[in-house]
Amino acid sequence: MEINFDKNNDGLVPAIIQDALTKNVLMLGYMNEEAYQKTVDTKKVTFFSRTKKRLWTKGEESGNFLNLIDIKNDCDKDTLLITVDPVGPTCHKGDDTCWAQNNTQTFGFLTELENVIQNRKENQDDSKSYVASLFRKGINKVAQKVGEEAVEVVIEAKDDNEKLFLDESADLLFHYLILLQAKGYKLNDIVEVLKDRH
Repeated sequence: MEINFDKNNDGLVPAIIQDALTKNVLMLGYMNEEAYQKTVDTKKVTFFSRTKKRLWTKGEESGNFLNLIDIKNDCDKDTLLITVDPVGPTCHKGDDTCWAQNNTQTFGFLTELENVIQNRKENQDDSKSYVASLFRKGINKVAQKVGEEAVEVVIEAKDDNEKLFLDESADLLFHYLILLQAKGYKLNDIVEVLKDRH
C-alpha cells in the first residue's frame, strides 16, 4: 500500500478507527511509517503518540486492544481507514468511543422504526396509533398479522407485480418488528443468532 507519509512535515498520517461490525467510528489517531508497519505485523493497532513522542499500541496498558481487520487508504493516499475488532472500550476515559457514544449496532431507518414501535408499545394506553392498538390486542393478534402478511408476500412473489410484492414485503417486515418487540426482542437479538450460525 502506498501511503504518503511525507505530505505533512511531521511524517504522520491520520488513522480513523472504525468498528468492523457496527461501522461506528471509535477514535482518531496518527501513524508514522513505523507504527503502520507494526500494526500490520502484530495485527494490533499501533499509533505514534504525539505527546509521548513514541510508538504506542492501543491497549498496551489497559488491555483494550484494537485487533486489526483491514486498512484502506483514501484517494489522496494520506489518510487511513482502519477497521478493527475492539477489545473493551476504546476511549481512555472508559467510553466505547472517544465521542462518548455507545458502540452499538444500528440499522439506519429500521432502528428509527424500532424506536417508534417501542414508543407506541410503552405508551399504548395513551395512543390511538395502529401499532398501539395491535399491542393492546395482544401477542396472538400480532402473530396473526405476521402470518397474514407472510402469506401475502408468498402470493405476490409468484406474480409479476413488483410494486405489490415490495409493498407486502414492507408490511411483513413492519409487522415482524412489532412481533419482535411484543416478545421483548429487537433486530440486534436476531443478528446475534445469525452471527452464531455463521
